[in-house]
Amino acid sequence: MTQAPSIVWLRRDLRLADQAAFAAATAAGPVIPVYVLDDETPRHRRMGAASRWWLHYSLASLDADLRARGSRLILRRGRSETVLAELARETGAATVHCLRHYEPWWRNAERAVGEVVTLERHHGNFLAPPGSVTTGSGSPYKIFTPFWRALEATMPPAAPLSAPERLPAPGAWPASDTLDAWNLLPTKPDWAGGMRAEWTPGEAGAAERLDAFLPRARAYGERRNLPAVPGTSRLSPHLHFGEISPATIWHAAAERGGTVGTFLGELGWRDYAQNVILQMPDYAGKPAREAFESFPWRDDPQGLAAWQQGRTGYPIVDAGMRELWSTGWMHNRVRMIAASFLIKHLLIDWRAGEQWFWDTLVDADYGSNAVNWQWSAGTGVDSNMFVRIMAPLTQSPKFDAAAYIRTWVPELAHLDDTRIHDPDVRPRGYPPRLIGHAEARTRALAAYAQWNAKD
Repeated sequence: MTQAPSIVWLRRDLRLADQAAFAAATAAGPVIPVYVLDDETPRHRRMGAASRWWLHYSLASLDADLRARGSRLILRRGRSETVLAELARETGAATVHCLRHYEPWWRNAERAVGEVVTLERHHGNFLAPPGSVTTGSGSPYKIFTPFWRALEATMPPAAPLSAPERLPAPGAWPASDTLDAWNLLPTKPDWAGGMRAEWTPGEAGAAERLDAFLPRARAYGERRNLPAVPGTSRLSPHLHFGEISPATIWHAAAERGGTVGTFLGELGWRDYAQNVILQMPDYAGKPAREAFESFPWRDDPQGLAAWQQGRTGYPIVDAGMRELWSTGWMHNRVRMIAASFLIKHLLIDWRAGEQWFWDTLVDADYGSNAVNWQWSAGTGVDSNMFVRIMAPLTQSPKFDAAAYIRTWVPELAHLDDTRIHDPDVRPRGYPPRLIGHAEARTRALAAYAQWNAKD
């Protein structure tokens, strides 16, 4: 009698190493790896354009890795529970294995799938299962610092699993969509040239990125805020798509010494963000401090467009926004500066920025994106105070951003390190400031005071 296969349902876990769903399915018998392009379940939270670009190449990479092990990737499109139920009937699959996901739509999808097939869910996308790190009374943490202390006390995570050398194939393969038919890549126009130059999606690309970072890991604390130098890991999109596990990164980096603990804390922040959305699933659309729903945000389409296009007249902000448009990524310090500028200099609702990042970032993670924007806006459960307003013209020289600005704002490339942060004479083609810093600060504090008095 032919042994019934198992299905591995893939989402943001596109790897073979340290992948518990593959390990469990392989131990049980034949395996059918499946990626379902489900745009219906997330609804308005379907992947943005940059993420879809990344997904195309990540799926192609995973399929090649599977074929090298005697397997292949099956592509289907539609609602997850409908597609997986149909596929189980077609193939006689007894069980579907997956890694747990914590975005609200994936939690809903897992419940729906579990009602139509036997679903086995496994941990593996975070250092610890979200919801498992709690206070002494068993309550979930809302503030990062005590959460990180408690999580760090449970570390290291279990040693990562090796990738299987072979994957047992079913007696017959089900039909599959072709990747090109999904039209995930931009064509008219093709705006992804900068991303192709910067990134290699897939498990091998993630391993290369980790190898490149490890020699610098001990200096992470000193260099991570300097946008002009290679101080950060740039592993975030690989982590987001699950091409590498956080446990793999932890075990590779933890003993590097120096200030690597700061980097490990960033892995902890990623876990923290998942714990936040587990408690507050609508965190990307609703301020945790509910009183901020009545804050007098400005309706400023022209200001929003100038920010999106890197035309604010503030070189450090413009450099970051142009880096984002070109590469699908922005340096972490510059993300904070750009977010603060939109919220406090322009007084534009943080949710407009969150939505723009969702569409343009290759690492557009629901939890991390929402938590970071609410931190910047002062609306989150753990956040910066609204009245703390970043000064872009101070931040830029403080973090030695001259070379970074020259890269992304070529109109200013001829200026020396003193003048480039705040040009006294605007070169042709470079815009004046949308608003002066002192004026913006005064306006933001007045709006906050007026709102706070009414609240």
